Amino acid sequence: MQFSPTNGDFTFVSSTEAEELSGTISAPDIKLNMGTDSVKDPYATTFLRQRGYGWLLEVEEDDTEESKPLLEELDIDLKDIYYKIRCVLMPMPSLGYNRQVVRDNPDFWGPLAVVLLFSMISIYGQFRVVSWIITIWIFGSLTIFLLARVLGGEVSFGQVLGVIGYSLLPLIVIAPLLLVIGGFEVVSTITKLGGVFWAAYSAASLLVGDELKTKKPLLIYPILLLYIYFLSLYTGV
Repeated sequence: MQFSPTNGDFTFVSSTEAEELSGTISAPDIKLNMGTDSVKDPYATTFLRQRGYGWLLEVEEDDTEESKPLLEELDIDLKDIYYKIRCVLMPMPSLGYNRQVVRDNPDFWGPLAVVLLFSMISIYGQFRVVSWIITIWIFGSLTIFLLARVLGGEVSFGQVLGVIGYSLLPLIVIAPLLLVIGGFEVVSTITKLGGVFWAAYSAASLLVGDELKTKKPLLIYPILLLYIYFLSLYTGV
């Protein structure tokens, strides 16, 4: 039984003929360009934007900023620290070092490393005393800073903290010598005095500026006492 078509779009066939029919239905190929600026299918893009899904086409740019090295992140300049160490250990102006860089460009990690090294050689493994030596360094520097400001000095606490910390290096240098000459009392005493005056001179020559010409002894004396105390922590005297 066969029915004639009612319009131009449909054709009705019998069930026996339908068994021999086969085919496929092709769908339009729609492609979305998600990663480039040019859009190959503007119709699909327009459709998504009209329906409020335009955010699907947005691509966030990756952060191309390279991560900085750890030393740079912590503001640690090893070359600068090494130069400051040489300036403190060799304070003579005739050597040509720009010693004012220790005061004018203060840092924290260099002096902290020097104080920790002094702590290690002073306490012989008694790590609980490290905090006490660091406390003496901080509050001793604070005392010198307040005194310098009262006397009219133009220094900051960071500058005093750095100079006092770096100037502990002479006491670290004489520490192994005291182990060797400890049995010779006279030589040991001279070495201790030399180390203290060496450290005090390195610090005072940097902290006592031209504005304190007539008041130098008032600042040099407490600096000398501070390093005598530091030495006593090492020698036990």
